[in-house]
Amino acid sequence: MITTDKKDIRGIAKSELEAIFQQMNEPRFRVKQVQEWLWQKGANSFEAMTNLPKGLREKLSQHFVIHAITMDKQQNSLDGTIKSRWRLHDGHLVESVLIPVPEDNRFTVCVSCQVGCSLTCSFCATGRMKRVRNLDAAEIFDQVVLVNQQALEVFEHPLTNIVYMGMGEPLLAYRNVMESIHYITSPEGLGMSPKRITISTAGIAKMIRQLADDQSKVNLALSLHAADDEKRNKIMPINEQNNLAALMDALEYFYQKQKIALATSTSPLRILMTLCKML
Repeated sequence: MITTDKKDIRGIAKSELEAIFQQMNEPRFRVKQVQEWLWQKGANSFEAMTNLPKGLREKLSQHFVIHAITMDKQQNSLDGTIKSRWRLHDGHLVESVLIPVPEDNRFTVCVSCQVGCSLTCSFCATGRMKRVRNLDAAEIFDQVVLVNQQALEVFEHPLTNIVYMGMGEPLLAYRNVMESIHYITSPEGLGMSPKRITISTAGIAKMIRQLADDQSKVNLALSLHAADDEKRNKIMPINEQNNLAALMDALEYFYQKQKIALATSTSPLRILMTLCKML
């Protein structure tokens, strides 16, 4: 475990960083260079920022830290799937999974957003762990960067898709999840299309509506697992406060906000509505 009073530079807003650099008598363009190293190149140390003067790199090391995640364990499956366990700066462990489908030219990473989970779904191993904390946006970002490196090294192909479906409930770590998506999709970050990103939720109706109001362009997936409230309550306690009717209303709101056509009976919302009416 690393203990330090230094603040992770990736948790500092650009405007605040500009003010700090001004106090250090450093030109404003240096902030842009640092941010490029952090969010475009995924640098995990100040020493790696080779176009910065040595004196500035030393000052940054004195005042800040980069809490990069590190590999703890890797498991390779016969089908090509790679599961990675990452150690965080405070010693906690989270996992991500690289799922390759070369024949479809798809290489997907499933990322975690929380240490543990508070939802206690009966079918989920993470649900048997208590929620310790949300991951920082940078810790989620690191998973994408490092698994992309795996994909390039093993399959000679970059990631094509990201799914927030690992440890934790993404909509209960909303601010950090959305911040990570910003850095993944921004031209100042990795520049990935939001349409290649999916947030999977156990069903938090209020936050589905929030996602719609924020006009996020990512995809949304609902882990249904049961098509009536009685069965769903037993295996997913969150359903008691977010029943299927509330979820249908929230999904309808999301799709309408996103201006997604609901004409075909094969849309996710139509499937959910049909299942619920059947039982």
